[in-house]
Amino acid sequence: MASDEHTLLNHYNISTLYPTAWPTEKDESDASEDEQPTSKTRVLTHSRSKSRYSALIRSGSDRRSLVPGSEKTGDGVENLVQKDEPDPLGGPDSVVRILRQKGLPVEEDQRLRNRFLLSSTTFSPTLYLSQVHSDASTQSLLRGLESLSKSIDQKSASLKILVESNFERFVRAKTTIDSVYAEMRNQGAESSMAERPRTHSRVTSKGSAHFRNSSAQGLFSPKGAHKPLPSDKKKHALVKESEYGVQGIKAPLIEVAVKAEEIWGPALGGRAREETLKSAMASIEQCSGIFEVGPALSSCIKHRDYDGLAEEYKKARRYREEARASASRTPLTDPQVYQIVITARMWSAVETQISDFKRDIWRRLSDVENPLPLTAGQNTAEEPIALISVLLELGVDDNPILIWLMTRYDHLKTKITVSFERARVEIEILRRRLANAGPPLSRSAIAHLKSPGDPSFEEKKQNLDIPAVLELWDLIHGSVTNLLSTSGGLLGEVIAYWDKAQGFIEGRIQKTLPIGPDGQCQKHFHLSPEEVRSLNNGFVELVGMLRDDVFAFFAEPPIEDVSLLYSPLPPTTPSTPKSAVFAPFAHQDSRFKFDAGNPPPASPKRGEAWEDFAFWPPYANALSGIHYLEKVLTLVGGAATELAGLRLVSSTSDVPERLKTLINGARERCVSAVAGAWIRDAEMFHLMETFARSDERKDLTKMPGYFLAYQNVVLSGLQRLAYITDVTSKVGSSSLVTPPASATLKLVRGDFTKSIYLLLSDMIRDAQRSPSSQATDSAASSIGPTVDSNHKNSDVEVQSIRLLLTMSNIKHLQSALPSTLIPHFETSFSLKISEESKTIRDVLTQIEAKLFKSYTHPTAEKLSSLIYDGITSPHWVPTTDRPTELRPYVYEALLLLVFVHTEISTTTPQLLAPVICHLFEAIVTAFLAGFRARKERYTLAALMQATLDVEFAASIMAQYTSHRASELQSQVYQELDQRTDNSARTRLQNELPEMRAILKRLREGTRGEFACFRKVRSKG
Repeated sequence: MASDEHTLLNHYNISTLYPTAWPTEKDESDASEDEQPTSKTRVLTHSRSKSRYSALIRSGSDRRSLVPGSEKTGDGVENLVQKDEPDPLGGPDSVVRILRQKGLPVEEDQRLRNRFLLSSTTFSPTLYLSQVHSDASTQSLLRGLESLSKSIDQKSASLKILVESNFERFVRAKTTIDSVYAEMRNQGAESSMAERPRTHSRVTSKGSAHFRNSSAQGLFSPKGAHKPLPSDKKKHALVKESEYGVQGIKAPLIEVAVKAEEIWGPALGGRAREETLKSAMASIEQCSGIFEVGPALSSCIKHRDYDGLAEEYKKARRYREEARASASRTPLTDPQVYQIVITARMWSAVETQISDFKRDIWRRLSDVENPLPLTAGQNTAEEPIALISVLLELGVDDNPILIWLMTRYDHLKTKITVSFERARVEIEILRRRLANAGPPLSRSAIAHLKSPGDPSFEEKKQNLDIPAVLELWDLIHGSVTNLLSTSGGLLGEVIAYWDKAQGFIEGRIQKTLPIGPDGQCQKHFHLSPEEVRSLNNGFVELVGMLRDDVFAFFAEPPIEDVSLLYSPLPPTTPSTPKSAVFAPFAHQDSRFKFDAGNPPPASPKRGEAWEDFAFWPPYANALSGIHYLEKVLTLVGGAATELAGLRLVSSTSDVPERLKTLINGARERCVSAVAGAWIRDAEMFHLMETFARSDERKDLTKMPGYFLAYQNVVLSGLQRLAYITDVTSKVGSSSLVTPPASATLKLVRGDFTKSIYLLLSDMIRDAQRSPSSQATDSAASSIGPTVDSNHKNSDVEVQSIRLLLTMSNIKHLQSALPSTLIPHFETSFSLKISEESKTIRDVLTQIEAKLFKSYTHPTAEKLSSLIYDGITSPHWVPTTDRPTELRPYVYEALLLLVFVHTEISTTTPQLLAPVICHLFEAIVTAFLAGFRARKERYTLAALMQATLDVEFAASIMAQYTSHRASELQSQVYQELDQRTDNSARTRLQNELPEMRAILKRLREGTRGEFACFRKVRSKG
């Protein structure tokens, strides 16, 4: 189908089988070819057209080509070169389409197109192969040769058949030609002899017939007037004068020859081109290996196949040596010369590729920040070795091993300095913003201090601090990780670099490296003592830089200059890739972008403990500090231990001691910073008191649980910081990580007791503060207890309840501190605090007594006043001789105790007995004071009334009668006995049975009112 379409296109001389308009070139061709015939010609044409075969007759003037698809040149001459033709090597059916796809203007430039068409005399095999088959393989060219050979054989067979079928015509044509030749040769000679006497007459007639020509020659050319004109027969005679009969047709023959050559030359020259193509294909096949070297090298370079590249380069060198050996022998055959030439061209191209590749490898070897992508099975650590191996395999004059080591050293040295300074400035920027923002609201701060009370705190370690503080902690931890991490940090890069350097110094790595062409790179395998010494000193310097930077970060105060963020980047060369810029400068975080003319102001100086620590976020609590500093100290201790384990570092005199100083110095600074935050947190402990009841014990608030949980977390964290427990378990750390200094333990010891004292003092203050003053303080500042929404301020507003809850919390702390918290401290730090423990217990006792007095004193005063006023009243003395009722003040006093009993039993039941006992003692004391205050002597009625009042109160409060209350009651009876006579005493004894009955009746009558004071009988 494709061949039929191609035939149709060539036959009709069109470019597509579906044209949309009549081609304009058809009109132009007809107009140029078919001139307007003269009248005579038109008559002849009309006469010829009457023939039945007129359609098959072509006149001599009809110059249209009989070859389908033939073209006409610019001067109107047609040739047999077609507009398009299939690939002679058996490829696509359109050569022009392939060239058009490659961007060649073959449709506009006919000469260029003819150089690619086999039917043209200007066909160029070299140009054809280089353009149409530029990416053809050797196998495809061999298949093309086979296809071309078959095509040539078919055409040769066709020509043979043509000759055999027309042999008789050839013989007749030969006989005719011989006859015509003899006749023309003889006829020319005879005509000359026969016409010699009549020359004048013929010339005259000739001249008459051509008067203008002859007159012109005669009048204007003196020689022409006497030159005889040859006859027509002599002109065509085969003699020398007429150039053997071709003088008259020489010009037409030349024109015909040119036309024939133009038309039939490409067809008749096919065999010559066939031989040329066969020779070219044979040469290509013989030298196919040489041709394949260049593309193979390009493919290896493109896919970074270093092994294949080395093999192809060896192959190219082998071809070069073979060509040199061939050139030394003489004489050389044409194939040998051709092979030498293409080998030279191949080697020139290979040298160019290898030279460019070497430059790229040198650049990549020096570009330590941008390693090459690796194939499967390789890792980043082995990449420099692969590059060095390639350079050694190809052969280089400079030592790639030493150059990489020194380049890597310079890069690490610069990167350590730039990374540390950049991280330091970024940390300071966030510190300043956090400090200028002011302390967080108390509600937010207290919420984080309460987080240790969450059961899932140890697993999740969430809600440690406000987001801004945690953001700065993450930046600090990330910066230290970037410096000291052995996996992905600068320390890991330094150790990996030294591991490679040691391998080169000891010669272990060189055993796996190639020695280069003819062993010329083996000289690079040996490092001189000066070079080894320089590498050792360089590594020690890198270790010292890391140690000094980290130590400065912990030991020095915050920096003042933050201009590094808006300073211009260090200059880079045009060849420096973007990835070669160090990581701190490779990104521009929006958090660190600010106007260079308006940098963040310095942190305000308020006397806070964190102002001296560059690594501590302002207003951070101890919980977040312990959590992050534990990770940071683990990195510091692990890095120091890792470095101390290296033979070169341990053998250097002062480096191990400096690493030890780094660990101890960082630890002391971290503990000091946490201790300062600990005290600041302790000052806010009382804000955790919302007087919300504990879920486990309703007689306690949640504050003691929060306090104990916080203290336990801080103590455990400080213990891990002080002893760096995550590092001491590593081998080799014992010589670096020493026990904390006594000053450090003294600081922790003092802050521990101080934090407890701060809490206790604030508990007293909050419990004794009146609701009005507390509300005023809360409104005036952000510091104040937050109220639990479930209690709706009821417990907070009642001061007596706050006192009871505070007393209950104190009693709980009296048992919890000595039993859990203090032993935890002593165990964690291996330090006895007997004196502090005793002091804490004494303080707790004093606070309890103070709070007890604060709660009971108002009620005791009220009871004393009520009883005293009732006894000393003029109406106290009964008007009857035998009183049967109590005085009202007794009921009022006991009802007041009922109210107190209810308040205590519903709030802190464990305080009920001591409080009621104390208040009953106050009642008995008031009885004694009141009876002493009366100056008159007691009559029998007065004595009976006093006895009823005292005995009734004593019988009701029998369960809460203490030893002192009993003694006071005895003193009351003694006072009454002293103020009466014997007669009254005697009669009182007689009235006792009756009085007992009255008391029983009174108790029965008040059973409901004072039932709370009765002892509850246990069941069973």
